[in-house]
Amino acid sequence: MDKESRETLMRMAYASSVGIGMVLAIFGCLYLGRYLDEQFGTGLRFTIIFLLLGIAAGFRNLYYIIKKYSADEKSSADTDDTKK
Repeated sequence: MDKESRETLMRMAYASSVGIGMVLAIFGCLYLGRYLDEQFGTGLRFTIIFLLLGIAAGFRNLYYIIKKYSADEKSSADTDDTKK
C-alpha cells in the first residue's frame, strides 16, 4: 500500500472514530438515564442529567481525538521534513 492510500485510510479512521465516540457517549448516557428513571420513578430527571453529561463527554472525546490527530499529523510532517 502506498503512502497516500495509507494516509487517506488513516483520515477516514479518525473521522469515523469521531462520529462513533460522539454517538456512543450520548446514547450510552441517555440509555442509562432512562433506565435510572424507570427504576426510581423520577420522571425525566436522570434522563436530562445524563443526556447533558453524555453530550459533554462526546465533545470531550471529540477534543481528544482531534488533539491526537493533530499531534500525529505534526509528527508525520516532522518525519517527512527530516527525510528530505
